[in-house]
Amino acid sequence: MNSQEDPRGRNTGRRPGPRARLTVPTWFGLVLAAILLVVGGFAVVGAQLLGRTAAESNDLVDRIQPARVDAYRLQKALLDQETGVRGFALSRDPRWLEPYTLGQKEAASAARALRPALAGDPQLLSDLTRVENTAGTWRTAHAEPLVERTRQGTLPVAAELQQSKLAFDRLRVQFGQLNRDLLAERTAARGEMHRTRSAHNWLFTGMLAAFVAIAAALGFLLHAAVGRPLNALRGAAQRVADGDFDHRIEPAGPAEAQQLATAVEAMRVRVLDALTASRQREELLAQRTADLDEQTVELRRSNAELEQFAYVASHDLQEPLRKVASFCQLLDKRYGDQLDDRAKQYIDFAVDGAKRMQVLINDLLTYSRVGRVNDDRDPVDFGATLDEALDNLGEAVEDAGATIERPERLHTITGDAVLLTMLWQNLLGNAVKFRAPDRPPVVRITAEPDTSGEEPAWHYCVTDNGIGIPEEFSEKVFVIFQRLHGRDVYSGTGIGLALCKKIVEHHGGRIWIDTAHTDGTRIHFVLPASPTGPEHEPETDPVPEAVPGPRRDTTDHARPSTGDPV
Repeated sequence: MNSQEDPRGRNTGRRPGPRARLTVPTWFGLVLAAILLVVGGFAVVGAQLLGRTAAESNDLVDRIQPARVDAYRLQKALLDQETGVRGFALSRDPRWLEPYTLGQKEAASAARALRPALAGDPQLLSDLTRVENTAGTWRTAHAEPLVERTRQGTLPVAAELQQSKLAFDRLRVQFGQLNRDLLAERTAARGEMHRTRSAHNWLFTGMLAAFVAIAAALGFLLHAAVGRPLNALRGAAQRVADGDFDHRIEPAGPAEAQQLATAVEAMRVRVLDALTASRQREELLAQRTADLDEQTVELRRSNAELEQFAYVASHDLQEPLRKVASFCQLLDKRYGDQLDDRAKQYIDFAVDGAKRMQVLINDLLTYSRVGRVNDDRDPVDFGATLDEALDNLGEAVEDAGATIERPERLHTITGDAVLLTMLWQNLLGNAVKFRAPDRPPVVRITAEPDTSGEEPAWHYCVTDNGIGIPEEFSEKVFVIFQRLHGRDVYSGTGIGLALCKKIVEHHGGRIWIDTAHTDGTRIHFVLPASPTGPEHEPETDPVPEAVPGPRRDTTDHARPSTGDPV
């Protein structure tokens, strides 16, 4: 079934695969086979022509040309015989017989060499036979008789010399015929060799033309079968790359090009689906951003109301509380002698409740202002904040007889000095307040680099030997206004550790209680290191900060809040 597609060009059904087409290696294999076939044909014909040319050249060089040379040797030998006979007959000088004698030997040698060269040509053999026969007749009938009579002292007559000359002229005619036939044979052989060479040249010219035609056909084939589909694919892919994601890429060309086009089309569909999903997410994000903007406006309005509440709580609410406490105290002072013990107790309850209400309001304001009122981001010497907290807790530490062991120096962090001082003061104040009744409090502060995260940070630990915190309450104590003891046992509002957690988290850190430590309480917290402030390692061994002294209550609301979790 044919595939369906939506208006955006995406497939909604299964699309049939590309038609079976030859692959590019198959095309090249066919073209290579055709080239090899043409080259093989030309090679066979060329080899035959080269063989013929070589054979004809060898025949001309090794047979015909040597035959002509031997024929000229034979002719020269016979001429030497005729000249020697004539010279001896006229001069009777025996020296003239030497050319005749040597000529006979040379003629016999030339004839023996010439006959095998002419064995394949009856006409030339016939010419040679006639020359040999005519030469033999001339020697028998004329040359030898003349030589014999001359040796006997008989002078030859002119008629005999003339007859010898006429007989030798007939031999010359036979020589001429042999030379002409040899020349004709050479001319025919050279003509055949030239024709073979011409055919050979035409063959190589045709081979070159065939190669050019094959190259042109191969180029056209590559363009039509590979180049054109790839160009179309490149153009379609470029349109998609330019943003026209609805443009469908049609497969065409060889199998590899179709597979590539199919893969690119599948990628386009996936990109289009991803783009559609991204646009939907973008629309959803825009809607959520608008909702967040509305919530931000609402949050700002709520913060403004909270600020207004803080102002009312810090001024308007505390004024009636002070009046309640003041008038209750005046009532006790003026009419105390008229009241019984129960009435005085009621007045004390009212005064104590008003004062505790003031403390709760102050602690709540302090908690709500963390990160809103005090939000400085400056390099802070963490050791200096610890020193200030210890100064604020000096009387409480001295009265409790507490010993504070701390590093001599601490590093620099980025934050708010007031909040960090408040952090130390609450942690150390709790450590001194919740001390064990049977031993003086000892508080140990340590610091070391934190390696649990990717960003540089410092890991602090505050350990005391006090009453400790049960494991099941290790999370509850960080909740605001959560107490583990009654007010009659330990004073406070239960906001101290909640305030510490908010301060640490406001500075990008974390805080927790070590539940494995049972001999007292051990609180860990991690704060990011300052990226710009001077870094130095704190002392590894804490040194005592205070010596034991008389005990005194640690509550002091005139300084930064020292509320506790219980």
